[in-house]
Amino acid sequence: MIITLEDALKRISELEVENANLKAELEEYRGRKFAGRQKHDAAWTQSYNDFAVKFESGMTIMEIVAEGKISRRTAYRYKAYYDALRQRELEDCQ
Repeated sequence: MIITLEDALKRISELEVENANLKAELEEYRGRKFAGRQKHDAAWTQSYNDFAVKFESGMTIMEIVAEGKISRRTAYRYKAYYDALRQRELEDCQ
């Protein structure tokens, strides 16, 4: 219990320090990368575009994977994304 002005000022100082520590902790969480797939950033877009060009030129998924730049799972994920984009383009044209 706070009785004197000195006790109140001491408690305010303690709370300011605690507040600063919590703000620093919050900033760590804001800058943290979470697990799982990341958003479609520049590296992802470049990788997908490389896949799309090769796939459209007639290469099979396994030939693209054999080059070693992406995994088989990623290639099939890109293929699903590619198919969804093509489907959406067809629907927009109708």
